[in-house]
Amino acid sequence: MAAPRMISCVLALATLTLGACSAATPRPSGGQPVVSGVGGGSGTASSGAPSSGTATGPSQTAAPSASALDPAAYKTELATRRKAMAGALDSMVAARKPKTLGQRAQRATEAIEDGAAALAAVTPPDQVRAQHDAYVASLRDFATALGGTAGKVGSRDLCTSSAALTDVGGALKALDQAGQALQQAGDYPADVVTVKAGAKKTRRLGNGTFIRRSTLNGRSSLQIDNGGTRDAVVTMVKGGSKTVSVYVRKKSKFKVSGVRDGSYKIYFTHGVDWDGKARAFTRECSFERFEKSVSFKTTFTATQIRWHDWRITLHAINGGNARTADVDPDDFPS
Repeated sequence: MAAPRMISCVLALATLTLGACSAATPRPSGGQPVVSGVGGGSGTASSGAPSSGTATGPSQTAAPSASALDPAAYKTELATRRKAMAGALDSMVAARKPKTLGQRAQRATEAIEDGAAALAAVTPPDQVRAQHDAYVASLRDFATALGGTAGKVGSRDLCTSSAALTDVGGALKALDQAGQALQQAGDYPADVVTVKAGAKKTRRLGNGTFIRRSTLNGRSSLQIDNGGTRDAVVTMVKGGSKTVSVYVRKKSKFKVSGVRDGSYKIYFTHGVDWDGKARAFTRECSFERFEKSVSFKTTFTATQIRWHDWRITLHAINGGNARTADVDPDDFPS
């Protein structure tokens, strides 16, 4: 058996006023004071003299706002804005890669901001003014929170849509409640939120758990040493096809035995909280590969069978001789 070779890596969102004229006209004898004047404008009486005094009259019920939309028109406005906002949010939730998620989170932030601005310029029916104002305020708060989340996705602190939703969970719940209150006040289409945010988790697989495994009936092996501070998944790719993906916990080692002959590209991702459905870490993720491929070869002679075994380390070590390179998350073999 050939001596093991060492491969390592260095890891490196107009006030109306009423005026009166008190002395513009002679007071008739034996009568009551007579006050005349012009309301508004310069406040001068018809005679042109300065006016003063107080005007009183019967109390009146305030009339509906002249610019308020009727219920039908208001529903149409809400429905139009809802479609754009809900569509952008649903698209973000459907993202399967961190890079795509970041782009869609930013677009969703902009869509919510635009929707809030447009609805803030609308005068709703008087009977739902309070619910409307609360809804607009919640939209603005959610847009602010989502913008911060988009930044965290960009820095790889958050890596999946489920983690992004958890990060904005409070603002998302408040928006959902405000939308429900507006709906209940008159069957208005304000249900922008169609998803729920889960609790923050830290899920892990057992060390050496295979996420993908092809036939392993060769003679060679790959020893993996993960001395880092986060769990990892190592993926071996042969000829463009993923052959093995194995979970290696932090501060742990695992040997993949039975590796068949061939040249393999080796990718690895580190992170926290493994989402088995998404097959990805939800937080603190990174994506890398070894720049050089690793070759396994079995040689038969009349008296011997010789093969190659390899060892890789996923953390910095003295004397490391294999370079690694960052990988675009959307290009990482999942």
